[in-house]
Amino acid sequence: MISGKAAELTAVPENIDRPEDASAKPNGRFRLVPLLEIRQNLHDTHRLICYVLSLAVAAALSITLLAFSGVPPSDLASEVAMTAFSSPRALGSVLVQTAPLVIAGLATAIAFRSNFWNIGLEGQMILGAIFASFVAIYDVGPDQGRLVLMALASMAGGMIWISVPAFLKRRMGISEVITTLLLNYIAFNLLLHFLYGPWKDPVSGFPHTEQFEAFERLPMLGWMNVTWTLPLAAVLALVLYWALNFSRIGYLLDLNSSNAQMAKAVGVPVAGLTLAAILASGAIGGFAGFALTAGVEFRMTQDFFSGYLFSGVLIAFLGRNHPLGVVLVAFFMAILLLVGQSLQVFFQVPPALVQLVQAIFIICVAASEFFLTYRMHWRKTA
Repeated sequence: MISGKAAELTAVPENIDRPEDASAKPNGRFRLVPLLEIRQNLHDTHRLICYVLSLAVAAALSITLLAFSGVPPSDLASEVAMTAFSSPRALGSVLVQTAPLVIAGLATAIAFRSNFWNIGLEGQMILGAIFASFVAIYDVGPDQGRLVLMALASMAGGMIWISVPAFLKRRMGISEVITTLLLNYIAFNLLLHFLYGPWKDPVSGFPHTEQFEAFERLPMLGWMNVTWTLPLAAVLALVLYWALNFSRIGYLLDLNSSNAQMAKAVGVPVAGLTLAAILASGAIGGFAGFALTAGVEFRMTQDFFSGYLFSGVLIAFLGRNHPLGVVLVAFFMAILLLVGQSLQVFFQVPPALVQLVQAIFIICVAASEFFLTYRMHWRKTA
């Protein structure tokens, strides 16, 4: 017999939840839980549809945002058409902007494909421009071959600059993200040393070199203001497309990037292959500096490289490190840049809003990678 006091202590209060009986039926309330499944095979048509939908979402968001800022959708559509496709001159301006973006994107893409995170594109562009300007300023070589020497010198400068972080990663295990990024600042201060010192324009006194001679510039194509920078970028993209997709080098590079240990086990020269891809990235980065100084600016200035690091990384990422994808993304980004400049001039749109619109497109396209990688199912749980 339990006394009244003991019974009172051992009694379970009615307001305390009891553990549910395993045999009890669910209460009928369900919730949806996402279940992610990695896609094994994805058709190119589905991939294209996903990209188109992401661009459509970005366009709708951007149009809405600009409408609230005082830019009517009708005016925005006419501005895009006039900036990019209204005349041969407008299309020429887009192509002029596209060419160096393609070269910058290719330089970054080939490094990323070899698992080398090259964040030093601006430094390699600066060294390439310095080496090319040295050939022009000091009249190295004959006049007929000066342009070729400038291009080769720029590629050598880019390779020298990227070899430093490659060596530090190989020998000391230092992350290339840090070394390539910090080398950008060293290259920039080296550029300022020349432009404010021995290479300052003797005529104007401004911090840029004197203009290159006519035979030291990339010649015009004879159509609008497009120079040979555009066909050179196209040829470079086609060469890399063949090398990365149809040659043995491209196959071994993909094998190395997907599983370096297995590649080494089957006899692939991993170290040599990676070093070759890194040096090629630096050479293309240096060539991008030559293309801007000899094909756009016609001299070396102190900000010719501005923005190309950010653009190169984004173009390589959105183009999935594929040469043809890089070309398409670079063309689209050139249109965005020119439309943004036009909106600032004619509609007094703040630069921050233009950058926000560009970021919306980038985020939407990047988000589409999630749906390309995963398939989402929904299941009910009690």
